Amino acid sequence: MAYDFFTWHCGYCGFKESSHIYYWRCPKCGSPLDIKYEPVWKPRGTGVRRYSSCLPVKPVKTLGEGATPIIKKKVYGINVWFKLDYLNPTGSFKDRGAAVSLAYAYLRRFKHVVEDTSGNTGIAVTAYSRLYGMKSIIYMPQTAPRGKKLLIKSLGGQIVEAKNRGEAAEKVLEEATKKNTFYVAHTWSPLFIEGNTTIAYEAFEQGFDGTAVILPIGSGGLFLGTYRGFERLREWGLWKNYLFYIGVQGYSCQPVYEALHGHKAKGEDSSLADGIMVPNPPRLSEIVEIIKKNGSIVLVNNKDIVNSLKKLYKMGFIVEPTSASVVAGLKKALEDGLIDRGEDVLTVLTGSGLKTLTDIERYVS
Repeated sequence: MAYDFFTWHCGYCGFKESSHIYYWRCPKCGSPLDIKYEPVWKPRGTGVRRYSSCLPVKPVKTLGEGATPIIKKKVYGINVWFKLDYLNPTGSFKDRGAAVSLAYAYLRRFKHVVEDTSGNTGIAVTAYSRLYGMKSIIYMPQTAPRGKKLLIKSLGGQIVEAKNRGEAAEKVLEEATKKNTFYVAHTWSPLFIEGNTTIAYEAFEQGFDGTAVILPIGSGGLFLGTYRGFERLREWGLWKNYLFYIGVQGYSCQPVYEALHGHKAKGEDSSLADGIMVPNPPRLSEIVEIIKKNGSIVLVNNKDIVNSLKKLYKMGFIVEPTSASVVAGLKKALEDGLIDRGEDVLTVLTGSGLKTLTDIERYVS
């Protein structure tokens, strides 16, 4: 197919290339790539595909991703707008990025898909690969939740286990170089990030008109996508408010905090939020620049996460611990004077607790 959707662009070395060749990172300097295209605000239809004019690739097929509800609740005196992305088809916000990335892979006629992940991305990639008729191999750490592994297998995905997340990332590269193989590389991919811009578009159309956004940061795709979405709305003259961006990480894995402050903060274990245990996010410098300009970072531990998980379940939100980290972060942000009572704040509940309910039950019962 002769589609040229966009231009690959490296902000570090200046590399440029049309989209007819796939790169998961810059072939010249190894840095994360961005893509250049002309997004236009012409929403039409429903779900992620409603914003096809704003995306580099139109999702050809759909499982019904996007169009998730937004629920306003008073928490710690703050008007919190909860974007319920755990209600996406495979139970996480990762469906947005997978829908865009796998549409590109399909249109470029790839036959096989590979990815390294601790869980949710693997489920999303497997589901959308199957939707497009492609086979998927998912590289996962042995410690990944059993429920998530079962879902991947049930959806037809093949799992290759590794000792840890780092080894999974190394092993996948051996398969990624094979002919007709598409390496999703969600921690690097600008396509995945562009899928996440639709969160901002939906929140805007659903009435959010606040002054702050608080999000968990693992690889940073959710944070960067939401930020870029609101910045585009501003460029189009649709968004007027100043937004303060608060990132949430755990004491056990705090690369953004460390990059901002030059040292690690001391604190208790936070490994319950496995979705934000990403020690070396490829786009760390981009995240840090945004936070330096108009944001901050807060750290939470397992006790904070469990208390927040209980709070969310009492509200009726069946989420996983990583999702609960934002409510824990909200409390810290209030205590640190980063947000005020009465302020309107957007957050995203990222993943469903149904995939790991047997593990979560002991914390919420």
